[in-house]
Amino acid sequence: MKMRKLGNTDLETAPIVFGGNVFGWTLDKKESFELLDAFVEAGFNTIDTADVYSRWKQGNTGGESETIIGKWLQERNIRDKVNIITKVGSDMGQGKKDISEEYILKAVDASLKRLQLEQIDLYLTHWDDDRTPVEETLGAYEKLIKAGKVRNIGASNLSPARLKESLEASAKNGLPRYEVFQPEYNLYDRKGFEQDIHDICIDEGLGVVTYFSLASGFLTGKYQKKEDAKGRNREDFVKKYFDDKGMAILNALEQVSKKHEVSQAAVSLAWLMNSKGVTAPIASATKKKQLTAFIEAANLQLTPEDMEILDNPVKMSV
Repeated sequence: MKMRKLGNTDLETAPIVFGGNVFGWTLDKKESFELLDAFVEAGFNTIDTADVYSRWKQGNTGGESETIIGKWLQERNIRDKVNIITKVGSDMGQGKKDISEEYILKAVDASLKRLQLEQIDLYLTHWDDDRTPVEETLGAYEKLIKAGKVRNIGASNLSPARLKESLEASAKNGLPRYEVFQPEYNLYDRKGFEQDIHDICIDEGLGVVTYFSLASGFLTGKYQKKEDAKGRNREDFVKKYFDDKGMAILNALEQVSKKHEVSQAAVSLAWLMNSKGVTAPIASATKKKQLTAFIEAANLQLTPEDMEILDNPVKMSV
């Protein structure tokens, strides 16, 4: 499988990243191991998680995903074959987002312990707390890199202003630099990335790893109407997509997927993989058969006509 360079890091990734938010949420340890095994066997090599996954599930406290990944890494003894991305800054019970130096230096040790790792390949600022100076956050990462606990850093969900400020602070003060950005981006949700962040990432050479790449499953075509999502784990996530724009996108996906005889999920992921500036989309799976879409997407060659068909419903709905 052809690898892609993650920004200006020394990491290379397959064109799809596994979203680890399902571990400890919709998948237990045994099921998680089965999916991770199949993912790596298919030729993929990057797993994305966060300390807060999956705190939202009743009875969870956060760290469940990292713990499962850590046990899998130890049992399979394949640390050198995979890239591990995790994040810091979410509310883990302290009642606020936090990217202060004091908090980051404490949180990284907890993540390393759960992951059973000596070093995190890519450590991301998950959310901004809108109060910590960017120099302080980057200074904390500098300490972690020097200590060998973190290899590279990136960010997710920063405003354009704070991302620019962070990059400028790195250049001015010789601090570690965000080399990867993780935005919400998919065929439906495009405005935030395309209007505000895309050019910064291109100009600065940042790798881009998109989340909600399948719009919480909506872009797989499994939900054709609101009632289809009733009672599902992702009901609250997908209900906003059932409008004229969403239906137009599903129709376009159906047209292109039939042409290539692949799943709509594969087409959705391939669209991202072919979008300028995107390194790799993050996608989750809860069944081994769903990984077929990952393989299809990695091998799918979309034509300019296909891309136009997929773009048009969005343009007409803006």
